[in-house]
Amino acid sequence: MKIPNLTIALIAAFLPFSSAQAHHAFGAEFDPNRPLLIKGEVIKVEWVNPHAWIHVAREMEDGTTESWMVEGGTPNTLLRRGITRDSLKPGIYLVVDGYQSKDRSNRANGRNITYADGTTLFLGSSGTGAPRDGADSRDRPR
Repeated sequence: MKIPNLTIALIAAFLPFSSAQAHHAFGAEFDPNRPLLIKGEVIKVEWVNPHAWIHVAREMEDGTTESWMVEGGTPNTLLRRGITRDSLKPGIYLVVDGYQSKDRSNRANGRNITYADGTTLFLGSSGTGAPRDGADSRDRPR
């Protein structure tokens, strides 16, 4: 069976686009030297692949708020860790421990979230360049 040259050319032409859309490494977007705490209420949650996004109204020292986007793991990963649509609704107060984006925008990679009752869950999407801070299961003895 022969594959027409046009088919091969089309596949080759679209390969760069598929790798450009591929999953990114932590180190490509987030700065391991810029840890931060974001305290505030959840505005909305985007349960999308490859990463869920939590939008938080961060409380500033002067009483104002600013909107932050916090990247978490995949929706399936979050569900396995105990984070559900019911436990992460708009209006819930959270403390997010994470790392700021390299471009210094109001985006962060979340490592842990702590609820008002003190419950802490691992939110982080680990990967190449992510700090080994003990929050991730790859840092624990097996």
